[in-house]
Amino acid sequence: MNQSNYDVIVIGAGFGGPVAARLCAQAGLSVLLLERGAEVGDKIISGLTIPFYGFVFGPDFIREGNPPIERPVDGIINYILTDIENGRMEIEDTLRVPAPFSPVVAFGYNAYCKPFCQWLAQKAVDAGARLRTSVVVSDFLYENGRIAGVITDGGERISAKIVLNAEGSQGLLAVKAGVREKYPPDTISLADVYDYEMDKADVDRIFGHSLRFCWGWDEQKIAPPLGRGNGLMVWPYRGSLHFMQDQCIRKDDGPVYNLKKALATYHKNVTEKLPWWRDEVAPKVKLRARMWDGFEIFVGLNEKLRDMPNYTDGMLLIGDVAGLENTELCDGVPTAWFSGEIAARVAIEAIQKKDFSASFLKKYSDQVRAHPIIHWSVRARNRYNLRFAQEKHELAELKRCIHEGWGLGAFGHTSSALVKTALPMIQEDPAVIGQWVRLFLRYYYNWHHERFDYNCKKPLVPKRPPTPSRVLALSLKAMDLGLKAASPFLSRTAGTLLPKAQNADRFMQKVLPTAEPIYLAALKATDPLARRLGEAFLKALVNMDPTALDGDSTERSRQ
Repeated sequence: MNQSNYDVIVIGAGFGGPVAARLCAQAGLSVLLLERGAEVGDKIISGLTIPFYGFVFGPDFIREGNPPIERPVDGIINYILTDIENGRMEIEDTLRVPAPFSPVVAFGYNAYCKPFCQWLAQKAVDAGARLRTSVVVSDFLYENGRIAGVITDGGERISAKIVLNAEGSQGLLAVKAGVREKYPPDTISLADVYDYEMDKADVDRIFGHSLRFCWGWDEQKIAPPLGRGNGLMVWPYRGSLHFMQDQCIRKDDGPVYNLKKALATYHKNVTEKLPWWRDEVAPKVKLRARMWDGFEIFVGLNEKLRDMPNYTDGMLLIGDVAGLENTELCDGVPTAWFSGEIAARVAIEAIQKKDFSASFLKKYSDQVRAHPIIHWSVRARNRYNLRFAQEKHELAELKRCIHEGWGLGAFGHTSSALVKTALPMIQEDPAVIGQWVRLFLRYYYNWHHERFDYNCKKPLVPKRPPTPSRVLALSLKAMDLGLKAASPFLSRTAGTLLPKAQNADRFMQKVLPTAEPIYLAALKATDPLARRLGEAFLKALVNMDPTALDGDSTERSRQ
């Protein structure tokens, strides 16, 4: 017989729900994680790029763990298509991790959603949460006006002290509870995703570790209208590709599009006319699936929606249902992780104090809105501003938007958020720097050897690693000792710099025009040597004893 009373009910086993469920279960609470799909991840079967800051600044069990990733990403190549008929284009590829650090140090990691969410859910179960699938929540239980549990579509009534709602971007339950409004069409983007199989050797050779974005004028019919869609993105995975285009369901000033027809036209034009796809990619791929996906890309830019509450008596909203999609990157995973952590901490405190009122739970909203990366994510406007380049039909304006959104100019808009998030963590525990270093090393090692939790392959490494690998392992131990010795200094320095972090964007905007050409020229001049060093570094890394790369021993004991 199913238990009918819990401390915490979490709705949705996507990216945010399991994070909250795991932390609450770790605190000793009884937690029920409900998923409407027959399997975790059934409703989010496509893939995406998860930016590095989600892993670096997110939950420690992810930072210290071995989640299933498909490929590290070292940068973005933007193709600005000026004349598709004659294959003319300009390239913006300044946003890349240079050798010898690439591809170990990554801007992000490509992953398929389903296995990653299954990994997260299993971590929640390992911590003591109970997972139930094929359960659709249709309504809420109320007690003196407070949400006090859920009602399933089968009529089951399950009570809880607090409900954490991570239902996803449609947010129908949040709307039904009167907490949010349904998102208007012009804030929602519908993505047309083609999933292609491709031999890993071909992916490695053609794409390496870079994403490819394509941009062009509307009349070329090669990508969705600028600023109302996502252009065209090509994501490389281990042995597959995603070709994705998306378009807002409604233009601000016009009628509803025939999206299916329009996106099919874009796909045909690109695959037949874009030289590198037509000549290099098309002969090597096989279509495996075509999928439709939706996300609330511009909710954060709608002031009314952004200011709506993400809490009510007895319930908190996590991730997409709270409108926390990143407007620049079309990615809600880091914000789901951050808000999931915050929700869990507030829920634990609410249970301890036996206060589930909206006035108490408002602290969740305050903390979410104050989070530097969440604050930036829902307000960034570079993608939205592409529409003005289209309206003016100015190539210079288009190139500026792309450079500031997906080129090196992005640091003029993201630096403050990153620095303001990093410094408090260093101030609290400078050893976190060592965890960040190991994260990048371990994630590449795991990708190379397909060494992940739950389906972990044993890497074929020598019984006695070669000398460079042993030197690298010793260097990590020396780093740990150095961080320990310098801990008081690093903590004080981080605290001193923190008040100045809000000026990081302005500083980067001021220095980038002068520093960027010097930096790019230096990279070009040192590239041959840097690549040789990078190859030696990779060889040493993949032949290491993996225990030197693993996270905290207490985390490993829980896996």
